[in-house]
Amino acid sequence: MKKLILLSISCLLMQFSLGQSSIQGAYLCNEGEITRLWLFIDGYCSLTEYQQDKYISTKGGPFTYSDGKLDLQIEYSDLSSNLVGTAVHIPLKVVNGDLVDESGIVWKAADGKSQKLEGSWRITGRQDQGKMSEIPRGNRKTIKLLVGGYFQWIAINPLEKGFYGTGGGNYVFEDGKYTEHILFFSRDNSRVGAELNFNGEIKNGKWNHSGLSSKGDPISEIWTREK
Repeated sequence: MKKLILLSISCLLMQFSLGQSSIQGAYLCNEGEITRLWLFIDGYCSLTEYQQDKYISTKGGPFTYSDGKLDLQIEYSDLSSNLVGTAVHIPLKVVNGDLVDESGIVWKAADGKSQKLEGSWRITGRQDQGKMSEIPRGNRKTIKLLVGGYFQWIAINPLEKGFYGTGGGNYVFEDGKYTEHILFFSRDNSRVGAELNFNGEIKNGKWNHSGLSSKGDPISEIWTREK
Protein backbone atom coordinates (compact mmCIF):
# COMPACT_ATOMS: atom_id res chain seq x y z
CA MET A 1 0.00 0.00 0.00
CA LYS A 2 2.83 2.37 0.91
CA LYS A 3 4.49 1.73 -2.46
CA LEU A 4 1.24 2.49 -4.27
CA ILE A 5 0.89 5.81 -2.43
CA LEU A 6 4.47 6.80 -3.23
CA LEU A 7 3.96 5.83 -6.88
CA SER A 8 0.77 7.92 -7.06
CA ILE A 9 2.54 10.95 -5.58
CA SER A 10 5.41 10.49 -8.03
CA CYS A 11 2.98 10.36 -10.97
CA LEU A 12 1.21 13.50 -9.80
CA LEU A 13 4.51 15.36 -9.50
CA MET A 14 5.51 14.27 -12.99
CA GLN A 15 2.17 15.36 -14.42
CA PHE A 16 2.58 18.74 -12.75
CA SER A 17 6.08 19.12 -14.17
CA LEU A 18 5.09 18.21 -17.70
CA GLY A 19 2.00 20.41 -17.58
CA GLN A 20 3.73 23.66 -16.64
CA SER A 21 2.96 26.43 -19.10
CA SER A 22 6.26 28.28 -18.71
CA ILE A 23 9.67 28.34 -17.07
CA GLN A 24 11.21 31.25 -15.19
CA GLY A 25 14.53 31.50 -13.39
CA ALA A 26 18.28 31.05 -13.67
CA TYR A 27 19.67 27.52 -13.99
CA LEU A 28 23.25 26.28 -13.79
CA CYS A 29 25.02 23.18 -15.08
CA ASN A 30 28.74 22.65 -14.47
CA GLU A 31 30.80 20.30 -16.62
CA GLY A 32 34.43 20.30 -15.53
CA GLU A 33 35.74 23.85 -15.89
CA ILE A 34 32.79 24.93 -18.03
CA THR A 35 29.76 26.65 -16.53
CA ARG A 36 26.49 26.72 -18.43
CA LEU A 37 23.98 29.39 -17.44
CA TRP A 38 20.42 29.24 -18.75
CA LEU A 39 18.19 32.26 -18.11
CA PHE A 40 14.40 32.23 -18.58
CA ILE A 41 12.31 35.36 -18.09
CA ASP A 42 9.22 36.91 -19.72
CA GLY A 43 9.10 34.28 -22.48
CA TYR A 44 12.74 34.84 -23.49
CA CYS A 45 15.76 32.65 -22.73
CA SER A 46 19.52 32.70 -23.15
CA LEU A 47 22.01 29.84 -22.80
CA THR A 48 25.62 30.85 -22.20
CA GLU A 49 28.81 28.84 -21.70
CA TYR A 50 31.91 30.25 -20.02
CA GLN A 51 34.93 29.31 -17.95
CA GLN A 52 36.37 31.12 -14.96
CA ASP A 53 38.39 33.47 -17.16
CA LYS A 54 37.10 32.77 -20.68
CA TYR A 55 33.85 33.43 -22.51
CA ILE A 56 32.77 30.59 -24.86
CA SER A 57 29.37 31.14 -26.50
CA THR A 58 25.72 32.18 -26.20
CA LYS A 59 22.44 31.62 -28.01
CA GLY A 60 18.78 32.26 -27.32
CA GLY A 61 15.49 33.87 -28.20
CA PRO A 62 11.74 33.73 -27.48
CA PHE A 63 10.40 30.45 -26.12
CA THR A 64 7.27 28.62 -25.08
CA TYR A 65 7.09 25.62 -22.80
CA SER A 66 4.42 22.98 -22.33
CA ASP A 67 4.04 19.22 -21.96
CA GLY A 68 7.73 18.77 -21.19
CA LYS A 69 8.93 20.46 -24.38
CA LEU A 70 10.76 23.74 -24.87
CA ASP A 71 10.10 25.40 -28.24
CA LEU A 72 12.79 28.00 -28.94
CA GLN A 73 12.93 30.52 -31.78
CA ILE A 74 16.61 31.35 -32.10
CA GLU A 75 17.33 35.09 -32.46
CA TYR A 76 21.09 34.91 -31.92
CA SER A 77 23.89 32.37 -31.89
CA ASP A 78 27.47 33.62 -31.97
CA LEU A 79 28.91 30.21 -32.89
CA SER A 80 26.50 29.49 -35.74
CA SER A 81 24.62 32.37 -37.36
CA ASN A 82 22.87 29.81 -39.60
CA LEU A 83 20.75 28.84 -36.59
CA VAL A 84 19.23 32.33 -36.37
CA GLY A 85 15.62 32.25 -37.52
CA THR A 86 15.22 28.53 -36.93
CA ALA A 87 13.06 26.72 -34.38
CA VAL A 88 14.49 24.21 -31.91
CA HIS A 89 12.41 21.73 -29.93
CA ILE A 90 14.05 20.54 -26.71
CA PRO A 91 12.64 17.86 -24.37
CA LEU A 92 12.92 19.36 -20.89
CA LYS A 93 11.35 18.40 -17.57
CA VAL A 94 10.90 20.44 -14.41
CA VAL A 95 11.73 18.22 -11.42
CA ASN A 96 11.76 19.58 -7.87
CA GLY A 97 12.37 23.08 -9.18
CA ASP A 98 15.33 22.05 -11.37
CA LEU A 99 15.48 21.30 -15.10
CA VAL A 100 16.34 17.88 -16.51
CA ASP A 101 17.13 17.53 -20.22
CA GLU A 102 16.73 14.46 -22.43
CA SER A 103 20.26 13.28 -21.58
CA GLY A 104 19.42 13.25 -17.87
CA ILE A 105 21.61 16.26 -17.19
CA VAL A 106 20.31 18.35 -14.28
CA TRP A 107 20.28 22.14 -14.43
CA LYS A 108 20.16 23.36 -10.83
CA ALA A 109 18.00 26.37 -10.05
CA ALA A 110 20.05 29.33 -8.82
CA ASP A 111 19.29 30.40 -5.27
CA GLY A 112 19.24 34.14 -6.04
CA LYS A 113 16.20 35.94 -4.70
CA SER A 114 13.70 37.77 -6.89
CA GLN A 115 14.42 41.50 -7.17
CA LYS A 116 12.48 44.53 -8.36
CA LEU A 117 14.31 44.76 -11.72
CA GLU A 118 13.66 41.13 -12.65
CA GLY A 119 12.49 40.95 -16.25
CA SER A 120 13.42 41.22 -19.92
CA TRP A 121 14.48 44.76 -20.85
CA ARG A 122 15.40 46.63 -24.04
CA ILE A 123 17.45 49.81 -24.19
CA THR A 124 15.28 52.70 -25.44
CA GLY A 125 17.28 55.79 -24.51
CA ARG A 126 20.88 56.91 -24.10
CA GLN A 127 22.41 60.20 -23.05
CA ASP A 128 24.77 61.79 -25.57
CA GLN A 129 26.50 65.13 -24.96
CA GLY A 130 24.23 65.87 -22.05
CA LYS A 131 21.00 65.09 -23.90
CA MET A 132 18.90 61.95 -23.57
CA SER A 133 18.18 60.57 -27.05
CA GLU A 134 15.51 58.03 -27.81
CA ILE A 135 16.61 54.76 -29.40
CA PRO A 136 13.80 53.80 -31.81
CA ARG A 137 12.71 50.20 -32.07
CA GLY A 138 14.33 48.45 -35.00
CA ASN A 139 15.94 45.22 -36.10
CA ARG A 140 19.11 45.97 -34.15
CA LYS A 141 18.59 45.91 -30.42
CA THR A 142 20.29 45.52 -27.07
CA ILE A 143 18.35 43.51 -24.53
CA LYS A 144 19.06 42.69 -20.91
CA LEU A 145 17.73 39.73 -18.93
CA LEU A 146 17.63 39.86 -15.13
CA VAL A 147 16.41 36.84 -13.16
CA GLY A 148 17.46 34.73 -10.18
CA GLY A 149 20.27 37.10 -9.21
CA TYR A 150 21.86 36.89 -12.69
CA PHE A 151 21.96 39.39 -15.54
CA GLN A 152 22.96 39.25 -19.21
CA TRP A 153 22.95 41.89 -21.93
CA ILE A 154 23.00 40.90 -25.61
CA ALA A 155 23.47 43.20 -28.64
CA ILE A 156 21.98 41.62 -31.78
CA ASN A 157 20.22 42.08 -35.12
CA PRO A 158 18.09 38.97 -35.78
CA LEU A 159 17.13 40.10 -39.31
CA GLU A 160 20.77 40.25 -40.40
CA LYS A 161 21.82 37.38 -38.11
CA GLY A 162 24.13 39.85 -36.42
CA PHE A 163 25.72 39.34 -33.02
CA TYR A 164 27.68 42.26 -31.52
CA GLY A 165 28.53 41.23 -27.99
CA THR A 166 27.31 40.03 -24.62
CA GLY A 167 28.24 40.12 -20.97
CA GLY A 168 26.74 38.97 -17.72
CA GLY A 169 27.08 37.78 -14.16
CA ASN A 170 25.48 38.44 -10.79
CA TYR A 171 23.58 41.57 -9.82
CA VAL A 172 22.02 43.19 -6.76
CA PHE A 173 19.47 46.01 -6.81
CA GLU A 174 18.50 47.68 -3.55
CA ASP A 175 18.05 51.19 -2.14
CA GLY A 176 18.44 52.78 -5.58
CA LYS A 177 21.80 51.12 -6.18
CA TYR A 178 22.42 48.57 -8.92
CA THR A 179 25.63 46.49 -8.72
CA GLU A 180 26.99 44.04 -11.28
CA HIS A 181 29.68 41.41 -10.78
CA ILE A 182 30.94 40.30 -14.20
CA LEU A 183 31.32 36.56 -14.81
CA PHE A 184 31.69 36.65 -18.60
CA PHE A 185 32.27 39.31 -21.26
CA SER A 186 32.57 38.37 -24.94
CA ARG A 187 34.56 41.46 -25.92
CA ASP A 188 37.27 41.30 -23.25
CA ASN A 189 37.93 38.37 -20.90
CA SER A 190 40.07 40.62 -18.68
CA ARG A 191 36.89 42.34 -17.42
CA VAL A 192 35.81 39.17 -15.62
CA GLY A 193 35.72 39.71 -11.87
CA ALA A 194 35.06 43.44 -12.12
CA GLU A 195 32.33 45.01 -10.01
CA LEU A 196 30.35 47.90 -11.46
CA ASN A 197 28.16 50.20 -9.39
CA PHE A 198 25.29 52.27 -10.78
CA ASN A 199 22.37 54.37 -9.71
CA GLY A 200 19.05 52.86 -10.69
CA GLU A 201 15.37 53.61 -10.30
CA ILE A 202 12.06 52.83 -11.95
CA LYS A 203 10.26 55.93 -13.32
CA ASN A 204 6.94 55.55 -15.12
CA GLY A 205 7.67 51.89 -15.64
CA LYS A 206 11.10 52.54 -17.16
CA TRP A 207 14.49 51.68 -15.67
CA ASN A 208 16.76 54.73 -15.40
CA HIS A 209 20.36 53.53 -15.22
CA SER A 210 23.47 55.71 -14.72
CA GLY A 211 27.09 55.37 -13.66
CA LEU A 212 30.38 54.31 -15.24
CA SER A 213 30.75 51.59 -17.88
CA SER A 214 33.28 48.74 -17.68
CA LYS A 215 35.68 51.07 -19.55
CA GLY A 216 35.15 53.83 -17.01
CA ASP A 217 33.05 56.00 -19.31
CA PRO A 218 30.00 57.80 -17.86
CA ILE A 219 26.68 56.40 -19.07
CA SER A 220 23.04 57.28 -18.60
CA GLU A 221 20.46 54.97 -20.13
CA ILE A 222 16.76 54.18 -20.15
CA TRP A 223 15.53 50.61 -20.43
CA THR A 224 11.96 49.49 -21.10
CA ARG A 225 10.49 46.09 -20.24
CA GLU A 226 9.80 43.96 -23.29
CA LYS A 227 6.75 42.38 -21.70
